[in-house]
Amino acid sequence: MTDGHTPSITLEHISKSFGRVQANRDISLTIRPGRIKALLGENGAGKSTLMSILAGRLQPDGGRILVDGQPVRFASARDAIQASIGMVYQHFMLVDAMTVAENVFLGQEESFFLRPAAMCDVVAELGETVGLPVDPRARISELSMGERQRVEILKLLQRGSRILIFDEPTAVLTPQETEQLFHSFHRLAAQDRAIVFISHKLDEVMSVADEIAILRKGEVVDEVPASEIASPAELAGRMVGREVLLEVEREPMELHQVVLRVQDLGDDTLEEISLEVRHGEVLGVVGVAGNGQRELVETVCGLRRPGRGSVRILGRSWDEFYLARPWRKGLSWIPEDRRGLATCISMDLVDNFLLTTRQGFSSGPWLHREQARKKCETLLREFNVQPPDVTLRARQLSGGNLQKMVLAREFYRLPRLVVAEQPTQGLDIGAIEEVWKLLLGAREEAGVLLVTGDLGEALALSDRIAVMFEGRIMAQFAVDDQEMVDRIGELMAGMRVSPEEAEQAKLLALP
Repeated sequence: MTDGHTPSITLEHISKSFGRVQANRDISLTIRPGRIKALLGENGAGKSTLMSILAGRLQPDGGRILVDGQPVRFASARDAIQASIGMVYQHFMLVDAMTVAENVFLGQEESFFLRPAAMCDVVAELGETVGLPVDPRARISELSMGERQRVEILKLLQRGSRILIFDEPTAVLTPQETEQLFHSFHRLAAQDRAIVFISHKLDEVMSVADEIAILRKGEVVDEVPASEIASPAELAGRMVGREVLLEVEREPMELHQVVLRVQDLGDDTLEEISLEVRHGEVLGVVGVAGNGQRELVETVCGLRRPGRGSVRILGRSWDEFYLARPWRKGLSWIPEDRRGLATCISMDLVDNFLLTTRQGFSSGPWLHREQARKKCETLLREFNVQPPDVTLRARQLSGGNLQKMVLAREFYRLPRLVVAEQPTQGLDIGAIEEVWKLLLGAREEAGVLLVTGDLGEALALSDRIAVMFEGRIMAQFAVDDQEMVDRIGELMAGMRVSPEEAEQAKLLALP
């Protein structure tokens, strides 16, 4: 094993701009073998841009990259892979109909010379060696999100990657899968591989990183050994330049009318889903991605007609509500897909603001765009969207700033029911704090259906919790039912509670 002092990768004075937006400014970093390096920063700080340059997906405007001390230029991701650099993205690039072994060897010349059984043997041995076991004969469609992530890592390792980059790697994992992933990080580092990961979860960074680099407004403002950071609060302060506690006061509120009632909802994915959300509360729906949460949200928000059962929104049936859906004081949806469903990335911010508020700025056939522009400018300032320039295209904003623009638009509509789907995914800790306060504040005028894979978020904001697995509600309980809270990880993995426990938890959760 090396001493960790000779860099595998050296970035020297890297700069990158997108029009008027400077994403990276004169960045210099080293990545060393046998070390786990966390890359932190607020939304728009330039983390993903920098790692995309290192992974060959973008080319820098200035500066250079050295691999093992030799300057290189990556024209594509293939060039980076050939230089032993691989990146695992949040959205996995796997072929669902193929087996694990077939995916691992896909696109590699040596796969033509291996029998399927030999491919499976190679993948099984590799998985055991690095602590990422997965059945090489299983089809991708049969795997959990954590197992799919393992396949992505094995693909890179099979290609000889010595430097592994992870973009928000725990966003789709259960607590148990997260623990297993971090264990594999340490095993990979012990084999002289370098690990770089982008994360906004500071407790995870503190638990696994050896080194921490912090970006702010496209520049490296701090680089420090993790052992020198006393607490996540100190790390948050270094990242955003002010004290951030990520603590919110969730005072119980008086509950009013039911704003959402789902009764025995079922279709090809969902099985007998029943839940209620009242004005004055947050119901948090948790589970690993792909267990029916999206189908539930799409049904409530009008994209899918209910199959069996019923859905009532603000006292009206699903059909009645969507026949004449009010633009204000109705339902506001904050989709997980902020660059697809929530916005049109080729349009400017005013037109994106008008996507769901147009009725408020129209008189007959006339659209008062100047009035909308002024309101949009005000909201961008109030919600701290950076840069607060309404002439920018949505694609020019970072993911976090685009999310804040969506929140500004949807809260302007004064909703009585808010459906928030992964509302802080990819946001920095300062932005998360702002969003949490907004969602809790919304309880004064609305009920909130919060769908999140972040247990910390669910526990901080929710009055009640519902856990989903394979299209079913495994249990519903009050957030102060500690016995059930302790079992969330098991429930997310499909373990059932007894009928007696379920009934007791339900009774305790009643308002």
